[in-house]
Amino acid sequence: MDYTEYFFNLASQITTFIMAAGIGICVLCLFQIHRTRFTKSGKNFFRVFFSMVLAYLVAHLTREQFGVFPSSRPEVAVIFAKAFTLIEFLLTGGMAFIVTLLLIYATHLDRLKKTFYVSSIILISLNGIALIIGAFTDLFYHFDIVGQDTYTVVYSRSNLYILSNIPQVLLLLLDAYILLRHGKNLDKRLRIAFWIYIAAPIVAAIVQIFLYKIQFVALATVVATVYMFYAVLAIQAEEYEKQQKEASRLDMELSMATKIQSDMLPNIFPAFPDRKDFDIYATMDPAKEVGGDFYDFFLIDNDHLCMVMADVSGKGVPAALFMMASRIILANHAMLGKSPAQILTDSNASICLNNREELFVTVWLGILEISTGKLTASNAGHEYPFIKTPDGKFEKIKDKHGFVIGGFKDAKYKNYEIQLESGSKIFLYTDGVPEATDANKTQFGMDRMVSALNISPNDPPKTILKTVRKKVDEFVNNAEQFDDITMLCLEYKGAGNTQNKN
Repeated sequence: MDYTEYFFNLASQITTFIMAAGIGICVLCLFQIHRTRFTKSGKNFFRVFFSMVLAYLVAHLTREQFGVFPSSRPEVAVIFAKAFTLIEFLLTGGMAFIVTLLLIYATHLDRLKKTFYVSSIILISLNGIALIIGAFTDLFYHFDIVGQDTYTVVYSRSNLYILSNIPQVLLLLLDAYILLRHGKNLDKRLRIAFWIYIAAPIVAAIVQIFLYKIQFVALATVVATVYMFYAVLAIQAEEYEKQQKEASRLDMELSMATKIQSDMLPNIFPAFPDRKDFDIYATMDPAKEVGGDFYDFFLIDNDHLCMVMADVSGKGVPAALFMMASRIILANHAMLGKSPAQILTDSNASICLNNREELFVTVWLGILEISTGKLTASNAGHEYPFIKTPDGKFEKIKDKHGFVIGGFKDAKYKNYEIQLESGSKIFLYTDGVPEATDANKTQFGMDRMVSALNISPNDPPKTILKTVRKKVDEFVNNAEQFDDITMLCLEYKGAGNTQNKN
């Protein structure tokens, strides 16, 4: 029995099995990539990486087949064998280069990143040049044609073959240096994966010296690649779980912040059940969990009601914090008995003292003298109010605007007066109402808002606000709300309806 021939045949079958299994594993991994939670760049990296491994295995297997099957045209078989061998070796270098790039990226080498990038590009370029020269000169390997009637193409390595691997070995040594010096902060599994990818081909190459016909290098490449993929997948799954827990915690905190913000605004209605001389109602619906709009109303004394409508620049938590601070400052100055203009002037000066984030707030502030119906107001860059006379409809009052609060520390503001009669109403709002947008980016607009106000202008304030909100919701349909929607409506019923003022 010819044991040498038996061993070579067995080795060839084992190699074919390794290649086929590797191809199947790479295909499965490629299909699995799109189901991962990798970033787009991460998915693209592994698609390119596994595609290169797959092409390498196919090229290697094809080259092996040219050495097994007889050919009646050996010169054509040699050309194809050389081409596939060159492709195989170039892909091997390309895979090593991609792993080096991943390692440089993963270790966050800020200062040395450029140096390592240039070094790896030089090495992979030298590797490519050496392989192309070898393919045309038979310097590192050659193909012999064996046979007489039928021919077999036999692949053989020259004595200088080891020189073709020097650039790749240097690239692996560069990887090892990066891991030793800068890989301490890497996840342990990822660090092991890189070491496997560095060590496995070297160990396999040494084993293959003694078992030449079995392609342990290909097997090592597949094993190292798959291990790296699943190591990154496991790390990413843990990161995703941490992110989900953090997101859940933030959602809980934002929900609590929303409740705190809502509780800070007057939200129990009727707000003054013992007062029959006026009725007031307000709503605030933030675009995010917490918003920057706010309204406020409170009695300064038994005969003076202060009303505030404001809109802070920005959205989310920063705007909400600025909103709460602004509301407290405005209320404190109002409770000192100042005029609306003086309240805005002093509040602006206080806010500008500590406003490093350069946020600002538009404010309409009015004080109603309940016994007479005289409304004194001042406007710091806010939307125009709407007034309804007892027998009329809601109409815009183009009051004089001052500068926004928080924008200029020396800003001054002016008062103006409106006389309310019994049955008069005032409607205040933020720009989230007229600027509510549908799916086609069309805004609700002032005309629609006025029409909604005047559907039933004699209804109580609560009903009027619900009507406006219903029309806004019908207009935007299912489009996302991009701005806070805040409204306030006051109905003045006259001093003759005063009852239980204390």
